[in-house]
Amino acid sequence: MVALVLLVPFYIFIAEMMAGRTLHVPELALDRSVPLEPAWALVYGALYLFLILLPVLVIRQEEQIRRTVRAYLLVWLTAYVCFLLYPTLAPRPAEVIGEGFALAGLRFLYSADPPYNCFPSLHVAHSFVSALACYRVHRGVGIVAALCAALVGLSTLYTKQHYVLDVLAGIFLAGVAYGVFLRSYPRAEIPELDRRLAPVVALGLLGILGLAVACLWGVYPRGVG
Repeated sequence: MVALVLLVPFYIFIAEMMAGRTLHVPELALDRSVPLEPAWALVYGALYLFLILLPVLVIRQEEQIRRTVRAYLLVWLTAYVCFLLYPTLAPRPAEVIGEGFALAGLRFLYSADPPYNCFPSLHVAHSFVSALACYRVHRGVGIVAALCAALVGLSTLYTKQHYVLDVLAGIFLAGVAYGVFLRSYPRAEIPELDRRLAPVVALGLLGILGLAVACLWGVYPRGVG
């Protein structure tokens, strides 16, 4: 877990190294057909947070925790190598014009995340690793989490954070991490109580995050961009 925390700053460090380098744009015709939809920034942030927190609350067996951490490490390290060897530039607009809660969320997203490090999408890879790890605990929770991860993948396109190829590469990378570290973990090792509690925990977490978004929307000053 400490190793994961230590890897996070390198995302910013790699982005800072992009100055003066040739930046690639792996755009397909499908990318050009997807419009910018600021409301998807809420999905991008809220569902991603849900998927990152869910394994922390659902996975309780030490061996499965270790395997999940290793899966995340594989994703991080592979993505960092790709970022260095194949630097990319996100398809963001030059500026975001307009007012409203969703647009404010999109502007915050752009300000918090540098427009580089696109291929593969860490956002997507993390989301699917989380979903697949939870799938080993409870099939239903894992399937719902995978659907949420798919929505996160769509959100990266509608917010112009990533390209279609970035999303596909993120899913592939998560699948590799699952196959290497998580797939072989026996479901029989999961205590029945943990299995029964997983849907309750997932619904509770989703409800809390949904309420938080609704509250932020409610207190957002109208007429402020």
